[in-house]
Amino acid sequence: MEENERKSSFPPAWAPDAEILILGSLPGDESLRQAQYYAHPRNAFWPIMGEIFGFSPALPYPERLARLLRNRVALWDVVGSGIRPGSLDGAIREERANDIPGLLRRCPEIHRILCNGTTAMRLLKKHHPHLFGGQLQILQLPSTSPAAARLTFAAKLAAYRGILGR
Repeated sequence: MEENERKSSFPPAWAPDAEILILGSLPGDESLRQAQYYAHPRNAFWPIMGEIFGFSPALPYPERLARLLRNRVALWDVVGSGIRPGSLDGAIREERANDIPGLLRRCPEIHRILCNGTTAMRLLKKHHPHLFGGQLQILQLPSTSPAAARLTFAAKLAAYRGILGR
């Protein structure tokens, strides 16, 4: 991918009965290549979700998404498009936000937003500050990215399990 190429996120994965929305920042290069959320083989997202919701992270991608949706979890990214050389969140610039409020209107049962990492939280606050301080519970969780290596898999799993209540 070109260094100054604008990269775009995927459409949201959601169902009208979703209660939780997990937001990333912007898909990394491997995710974009595979057209799948959290496709990097060392990203802990799918192993964590599999542990919490009782499915194998080796399931085909559509089945993993279906398992999340059955558990009333929606996925999306804060950034709809942006310029980012490589996959590091710190390199995102000239970002354009996704319509998070629009998704929340389509999923009125969402009461909790979980930001997958610091950048997702920072960008959500920057582009959608009106979401904070109301009825929504918005929490930052550790990034599941392999670049966020200061926490072990077990620590990341414990943080997600503690918030998802399973």
